[in-house]
Amino acid sequence: MNVRRLIRTTATSGALILGVTAVAACSSVSSDGREDGKLKVVASFYPMQFLAERIGGDHVTVSTLTKPGVEPHDLELKPRQTAELNDAGYLLYLKGLQPAVDKAIDQAEVPHKTDAAALTELEIHGGADDAHDDHAAEDGHSHEGGDPHIWLDPVKYAEVADGVGKALQKADPDHADAYRKNTNTLVSELKKLDADYRQGLADTATKSFITTHTSFGHLAERYGLDQEGIAGISPDAEPSPARIKELHTLAEKENVTTVFFETLADDRTAKTLAGDTGLKTAVLDPLEGITDASQGDDYIEVMQANLAALQKALGAK
Repeated sequence: MNVRRLIRTTATSGALILGVTAVAACSSVSSDGREDGKLKVVASFYPMQFLAERIGGDHVTVSTLTKPGVEPHDLELKPRQTAELNDAGYLLYLKGLQPAVDKAIDQAEVPHKTDAAALTELEIHGGADDAHDDHAAEDGHSHEGGDPHIWLDPVKYAEVADGVGKALQKADPDHADAYRKNTNTLVSELKKLDADYRQGLADTATKSFITTHTSFGHLAERYGLDQEGIAGISPDAEPSPARIKELHTLAEKENVTTVFFETLADDRTAKTLAGDTGLKTAVLDPLEGITDASQGDDYIEVMQANLAALQKALGAK
């Protein structure tokens, strides 16, 4: 037996097998934005991921650029993530929230993209938050054209869901009926959530609440509440002594009981203010990501937890 020849033959056969295996593995991702026969969707962060998963159902595979526990405003994309965009069949994002994502998606050669901000109105909220625009700009979180936190208003989020459903029908017409049905189901759930908020917050001892992160402007306007930010849109900003004094006066005047902080930022700022004003602290989740610390497993559950937290803090009757 020619042992050397046998080794060469075996090695060649092994290489062929590995090559065939590699080709087979790669064949599951096609050049038309599909993976294992499903439309490949890339979402910018959790609220977009939730929509894609609920509306797309079994006909899509969904990945998100912002991993759980990562603050989405500050996201910087890795080269691998940027490359992933061009393999997708559909991109879903919210322009104005993540500059790095906006730039990458604008350059991605994908025929089907949806900017959720274009599916509803981004309002510019008046009132106390205007005094803190300078803080927001310094932190790189200014949002030209209005507040991008539209997903915290179930009515606006339902408008976005409807638009996403129509976009998916265009991107994948073979499953248009399924996308239409899933959209209708989700919109119905969001309308129910809106009704729960309207009823649950209709009669409260106070309409004012204090947050470390001024992301609840759309929610506040929808349900007749007044949001007061500690130091602008950045959840990690330190409040000035003057601002603490203002909020202390507000708390006494408006019977405010609670300072809210969020799950993706520490509660140091909230505790500082609460300690200086004798207020309680609690979580009001801006739903920028789901983690083990979230008060629920998905958007609907966390929004229900937020409603319960607001009812308690505002003295709902």
